[in-house]
Amino acid sequence: MQEYYFYILYSAILNKFYIGYTANLEERLRKHNSNHKGFTGRNNDWKIVYKESYPTKELAYERERQIKKWKSKIRIQELIARNGSDPPDL
Repeated sequence: MQEYYFYILYSAILNKFYIGYTANLEERLRKHNSNHKGFTGRNNDWKIVYKESYPTKELAYERERQIKKWKSKIRIQELIARNGSDPPDL
């Protein structure tokens, strides 16, 4: 059965988070860190700081939309910290 991931990336250079979902986390991170047009293509220091797995693409996408609505670095850091990861210092 295919797994899908909701994920949060962090760039220390930009001091920004990126929120997304994918079926292949390693390949998606590689693409984020490649030189491409778009928000994450400006630099290549993106790191996965949080992830959740889901059985369907729809559930992973729903979680992405939920977190993006927060529009809050503090809430994102709290989510990361509650789940055992050290949130990046902002």
